[in-house]
Amino acid sequence: MSLFTVHPVKKALAATIAGLAILATGACGSSSDASADKHIAEPADNKTVQITVGVCAGPYGDLVNEVIAPLLKDDGYELKTKEFSDYVQPDKALASGSIDANLMQHINYLTKFKADNNLDLESIGQVPTLGLGIYSNSIKSIDAIPDGATIAIANDASNLARSLGVLEQQHLVTLNDNVDATKATVNDVASNPKHLNLKTLDAAQLARSLDTVDVALVPGNYSWAAGLDPADALAFEEQTEGVINVFVVRGNDVGSDFGKTVNQLLNSDEFKDAIANSQFKNFGKPTTWK
Repeated sequence: MSLFTVHPVKKALAATIAGLAILATGACGSSSDASADKHIAEPADNKTVQITVGVCAGPYGDLVNEVIAPLLKDDGYELKTKEFSDYVQPDKALASGSIDANLMQHINYLTKFKADNNLDLESIGQVPTLGLGIYSNSIKSIDAIPDGATIAIANDASNLARSLGVLEQQHLVTLNDNVDATKATVNDVASNPKHLNLKTLDAAQLARSLDTVDVALVPGNYSWAAGLDPADALAFEEQTEGVINVFVVRGNDVGSDFGKTVNQLLNSDEFKDAIANSQFKNFGKPTTWK
């Protein structure tokens, strides 16, 4: 005889809860598997495949709609963009399968974000990228920047470090030898021969500040949103492979027809010519273009 008596109602309730737990586990597993197994279909029977590309505010949605989408139409792909308000959701949406690709980040960001979040995302090619530029309403060249000029730079850590790096590239300041270039602050300026007044502002305010400062260093997305013409920049940051934006898909779509088609397009003369005749002609060129 058992030492414990299980009440019939409690026994039935336990069985019900266990059953629901199994169903819930199965449902969660099915959802995860579905997103992991999601593939971009290949066009067939003269039917186009709809592709949703995640973008953020800035020029890359326009680049997709005005250049990339028209060039992929004859290959059977119809691209549309979905704009996100931050740089976190496009990668998470892609990994979950709610969008098919994204174009909003450089390879350095992608590499760190996917490692931190355990996501299977891969680049299938670089695109022309609008870098951080030096703009002025009154000064026409870097050499003409006067002693004591007020220079507006971003106050967020990432863009602040980039801005200081650009000033160093243009020989306007020198940073301490032992500083991590990605973490530099105004306190790391070792030499400032023109006695520049470095004024830190919110990145979104930099373009507007051109009416009150001598020079502003404006990141690409913000300069584009403000309507600044890249051709008017006094100089741009020297772009390395790590800061060139990339077209991204899920890992299992790299070898798909879509993945291969986009990769070939982004390195083709047809794409280069389209860029040369577009509003993106002054963007920094991919390091893969030879």
